[in-house]
Amino acid sequence: MKRWWMRLAAALLLAGSAGAYAAPAQLVQGQGYERLATPQPVSPKGKIVVTEFFWYNCPHCAAMEPLLDAWAKKLPSDVVLERVPVAFAPQFENQQKLYYALKALGKVDALQGSIFTAIHQQHVVLMNPQQMADWLAAHGVPRQSFLNAFNSFGVQMDAKRATQMVTDYQISGVPTLVVQGTYALSASMPQTPDNPQVLQGVDQMIAKVRAGMKP
Repeated sequence: MKRWWMRLAAALLLAGSAGAYAAPAQLVQGQGYERLATPQPVSPKGKIVVTEFFWYNCPHCAAMEPLLDAWAKKLPSDVVLERVPVAFAPQFENQQKLYYALKALGKVDALQGSIFTAIHQQHVVLMNPQQMADWLAAHGVPRQSFLNAFNSFGVQMDAKRATQMVTDYQISGVPTLVVQGTYALSASMPQTPDNPQVLQGVDQMIAKVRAGMKP
């Protein structure tokens, strides 16, 4: 009898786990996604662009990062992921520049997850360029190379563009993912209450966009 109850409990646990990550039903506007009042242009042309708005100090973005990274590695050839760091307050503008400096150095893929781990699990403070340079030097990025990139005109312009995108896309919370500059999804929506379901919802919106692009 005891074994029977153990098997039943295991079966119920498995069923509950599967239900927790089941694909959401067909998403409904206002329940599973929001449509931007003014759709934004995306680049490159001919591709479906998924834009992630994130903040390094956000614990929800840290939780999303490994899921998004795994998801991005399986993207079909007609879909591209763009990351946009936000700065809801001036003191976080340096973190925008951190991201774009790493992008200029070709180090985002190698270090994006590690930065979230450093901040949220190891409690490393990365708020000013010297702190960032110290941490990056310990992870194989020469201090001066990073500082040169951080202070470059291109990175300053990238950070300003990111701030303008936050306004244009009407981003009020992170992580938020926007498909083709039109459909915004986040875990704050009733149909996508957790990060796995957000990504499943993004897949639905990708399919919607792809269908609309067919001749």
